[in-house]
This record gives sequence, C-alpha cells and structure tokens, in this order.
Amino acid sequence: MFESLQEKLELALKKFRGQNKITEENISEALREIRRSLIEADVNINVAKEFVESVKQKAIGTEVRGKLLPEQLIVKIIYDALVETMGSKNAELMFSPQPPTVILVAGLQGSGKTTFCGKL
Repeated sequence: MFESLQEKLELALKKFRGQNKITEENISEALREIRRSLIEADVNINVAKEFVESVKQKAIGTEVRGKLLPEQLIVKIIYDALVETMGSKNAELMFSPQPPTVILVAGLQGSGKTTFCGKL
C-alpha cells in the first residue's frame, strides 16, 4: 500500500522539474494526483482535502532558491504538512499492569499487520 502511494507521489513531484517558482498552475495537477493517491490509500476524504489545501497554501508563491530543486522544496512542504496533520508527538503504548497486554491490530489485506506484529 505504501509503495503504491510512494510511487504515485514521486510521479506527481516530477512535474516540478525545471520550475523556479511554485504557482497555482504548476501545482494544481500534482495536488490533484496527491489527493487521489491519498484517497486510494484509504485516507479519509476530508483529511486528504485538508492536507492538500494546507500544502497548496504553503506552496503557492514559494520561490526556489539556490541549489534547491523544486521537487525537494515540495517534499519539504509535504513533510511539514504531514507532521502538522498527524501530530509530532509519539504516543506511548499503555501496558496492562497484569500480563498479558492485549493489542488489537486491524487493517486491510496486505497493509502490513503481520510485519507490524513482528516488530512489537
């Protein structure tokens, strides 16, 4: 699931090569692809819309300066918006005072439940 999302985001970001300023014209199609990719990855529609709007507000009018590539600047803006959306705090697991601690893991087929459990 995350590999597919990553591939689609990379394709959307390739459209910024050779740009020296981020405008609404050159970002609108990429943001549409990002929103579509997030929804296909089972992100809530409202969350996807808010995320894309946040990226759009931060990105439009930003000039690419120095040796920074446009796609690198967009990745930074997307990263900042992700941290803002998901929160920057780590949530600690609450273990039961009496063992065992029960943890429910739910997700779609192929989403990494078994891998996650192996890492616990």
